[in-house]
Amino acid sequence: MLSQHFLFFFAMLGAFNGIGAATFLWWRAEGKPTLRWLSLLILMVGVRTGKSVAFYFWPDIPLIVLQLGLTACFMIGPCLFFLVRSSQGDASGPGRIDRWHIAALLAVATAVNVLLPYDHNVDLWRNVITPGINYAWLVYLLLATAQMVLYRERLRGTPSGTLLLGALAGVWIIWTAYYTAGYTSYIVGALSFTFVLALSVLAYLRLRAGQAPIEPYQDRRIPAPEATTQLQALAELMARERLHLDPALTLPRVARRLGIPQTRLSQLLNDNNQTSFKQYLAQLRVIEARALLQQTPPKPLEVVAEEAGFQSMSTFHSAFKKHEGITPAAFRTASADSQNRFQQS
Repeated sequence: MLSQHFLFFFAMLGAFNGIGAATFLWWRAEGKPTLRWLSLLILMVGVRTGKSVAFYFWPDIPLIVLQLGLTACFMIGPCLFFLVRSSQGDASGPGRIDRWHIAALLAVATAVNVLLPYDHNVDLWRNVITPGINYAWLVYLLLATAQMVLYRERLRGTPSGTLLLGALAGVWIIWTAYYTAGYTSYIVGALSFTFVLALSVLAYLRLRAGQAPIEPYQDRRIPAPEATTQLQALAELMARERLHLDPALTLPRVARRLGIPQTRLSQLLNDNNQTSFKQYLAQLRVIEARALLQQTPPKPLEVVAEEAGFQSMSTFHSAFKKHEGITPAAFRTASADSQNRFQQS
């Protein structure tokens, strides 16, 4: 009996702590897509874990609880996939294709829940929908893994890379535990989440403890003459070596090339240039794209985006429209019309 109490405590601990951690991360996200997706991922796993624990100890729970937990399970894979995707773009939110993708997933989940409730379609849920959810989870796991492999050079050695690798590995452990539950025990999946969450917290605390002390100048504004000199050095570096054309360019790498700490470069851009590093790169890439769009013969927009340093068409379109007020295609058409009028005059 005592062992059952311990089993319930440690299994449910992950569910409660996961929901709490998700709430905290959403509150601290401040509009950052990566943290928002991470909080949603933890929330979905937490809800799914809570459902697993409830079903293991009380098999006669209302079927609506199972339906809620399985719906959350359906969203775990997409949340992980979009967590990885959100760290790759220069835009502040998902692109048009990603928004359609998310809308389609929500539409499918809503339609199944409304039109095929668990209590009226028990056999369908047990034999078709639940296995389908598990395999959909696997598909998104594989897609997220492929994204990590594709952008491994960009993520290597960065805090976001460490975060994403930990999230990916953790979700793989949880999926494997649930998938092999028929050979072990159904509760192993919930215990795996508790273990992964505890390990993640310990890793985070260890990283925080090992961080270098804050530099003396980090909490005060850089003097204008000094900032002007360093911003000029940055502009000359980017113009000379055209680093912004590398889609995998990172803040630490630019800071090393300038010979200054990355915290100082970040402060220099944010405080003295009123822009973030991603926005700064986007500006340079849009300028590059403008020149490419005016070339003849015209290049396909996909080629322009790639040569300008953008990682995807969605980030290219959103960044270009934000800075120029029109789409790349419209800019090319306007430039061609202007050139024709000039030649005819």
